[in-house]
Amino acid sequence: MKLRIAVLPGDGIGPEVCAEAIAVLRALNLDLELHTALVGGCAIEALGTALPDEALRMAQDADAVLFGAVGMAKFDQDPTAPVRPEQAILGLRKALGLFANLRPVKAYEALLDASTLKPEVVRGVDLIILRELTGGAYFGRPQGQSGEPPNRQAVDTTFYTEAEVRRLMVTAFELARGRKRRVTQADKANVMATGRLWRQVAHEVRQDYPDVDYEDMFADACAMHLLRNPRHFDIIATENLFGDILSDEAAMITGSMGMLPSASLGEARNRHGHRRGLYEPIHGAAHDIAGKGIANPLAMILSAAMMLRWSFGLHAEADRIEQAVARALDDGLRCADIQQPGTTVLSTREMGAAVIARL
Repeated sequence: MKLRIAVLPGDGIGPEVCAEAIAVLRALNLDLELHTALVGGCAIEALGTALPDEALRMAQDADAVLFGAVGMAKFDQDPTAPVRPEQAILGLRKALGLFANLRPVKAYEALLDASTLKPEVVRGVDLIILRELTGGAYFGRPQGQSGEPPNRQAVDTTFYTEAEVRRLMVTAFELARGRKRRVTQADKANVMATGRLWRQVAHEVRQDYPDVDYEDMFADACAMHLLRNPRHFDIIATENLFGDILSDEAAMITGSMGMLPSASLGEARNRHGHRRGLYEPIHGAAHDIAGKGIANPLAMILSAAMMLRWSFGLHAEADRIEQAVARALDDGLRCADIQQPGTTVLSTREMGAAVIARL
């Protein structure tokens, strides 16, 4: 089976971690057809747009997309910039119809002391934050800023349709059936109309899944319980903004954002009959460490494993990658972001080679 993959490394440490993920895939002797293009800040500098037509066509023609990271400090410092690196990932999600973002959060035994939480709190944590990607405040209209000092004003509109909520909740229950059979839906139904819609639709969907435990939870309470008792959760299903926040919080359970992969899935199928998806680490471009060879590639490597599982049905190969990562950690190998006393700190390339050696 030929794996046609669009590789979009992006900015900052994106190219560095993508290179290690590709090296791991090659070590599995897979039949790879790789196509690479610029996206993000580097694309703006070279071509004037964050998502060039070539990159978009490449992603649409591929069976799956490996995405590094986008972002540049100079754009962050200019809030009025009309073209921004983040438009690349938002545009890809929309064009590919990617509505469900799966962010697994797993506490590796070898990294319990790397977490800011007590080992007895995080031991055994294995959950997924399922974030809706196409609606909410990131896409609602009206949106923007107007006026002049001292009378400036801004608006962001949170908007959801019943169909958007329903398909995300169906995905949540289907995922739960293959795991611990518990779904937590996080909203702000006490103060937001969209939250009440989420809760109503979730209650309707749950009727089709009597074998799955279900609970409603306010998003702020969910944030608290994630730190208090993270083992309680299996699938946390939530809207775009809350999912963004909760998944970054949950990264601290693992010790670093450099450990968290993600998959963004839609309803469309690729040439092999599996779900076309975009796979990326949840960390950003991290320009402060770009080019230094110290970025942690494990989230990107684990994202590649998710790609093999979800977009190609290669479960055994995905398991090999995940087990190799676990063995590298068990052997005391670390990148700078997860270093602990008595461990060996490796460069980005060395950590990629360590995973390959343990496949």
